[in-house]
Amino acid sequence: MKTFDAILKETRFFQDLKPEYIDIIAGCGSNARFDPGDYIFREGEPANTFYLIRHGQVVIELHDPRRGQLPIYTVHEDDILGWSWLFPPYKWHFSARAVSLTRAIALDGACLRGKCDADTDLGYELMKRFAAIVIDRLHATRLQVLDIYG
Repeated sequence: MKTFDAILKETRFFQDLKPEYIDIIAGCGSNARFDPGDYIFREGEPANTFYLIRHGQVVIELHDPRRGQLPIYTVHEDDILGWSWLFPPYKWHFSARAVSLTRAIALDGACLRGKCDADTDLGYELMKRFAAIVIDRLHATRLQVLDIYG
């Protein structure tokens, strides 16, 4: 069985991160499993975790009072799920639901915020990586909206 640090080193998101940072991040990890239909988090709830999806599919949804939950993005194996743990007020802006059996490494955001405060170089590295995810997903959402209304 692989250790968390070995798994993290193999992912795109953590690629080329210093080994000591991988060890710190792995120390904040635990295994997570979600059955199809399980909500991983819901919009408005406290956000203190992010996930490295190891297996499965997760749909990110936005709540519309008239139409219910609207899918806006799907994450897959080797994707990162969740960035709200990094930005105050640490509340989820979207909901995430497992589409299929999903296995992930859950990374404790509160633990990592403390580690980033203590080591600003680690914080900067994570911030750059999460900023890239935010930009990619914003772009994907923009294209989806243009497709719907175009």
